[in-house]
Amino acid sequence: MTPDEWQAHVTREAAKEIGKWLEARGRLDRPIASLRLTDLDAMASVAISRFVVLASVKIREEPAAHPELENLLMG
Repeated sequence: MTPDEWQAHVTREAAKEIGKWLEARGRLDRPIASLRLTDLDAMASVAISRFVVLASVKIREEPAAHPELENLLMG
């Protein structure tokens, strides 16, 4: 997977997690402007968590092949 493909994959996965979070709270149909700061914080947390999981898997599958991710996660 190229870096651009991986970035697109991570973005899609983060978006899916945000959608799941919104759907679970019955807020999927609400305009973004109606969300509270705590809602936005939670969505960001979900997206960041998904990135960390995907990056960790990538590092585990290809040790030492992604020093930028290793530095970011373990820095």
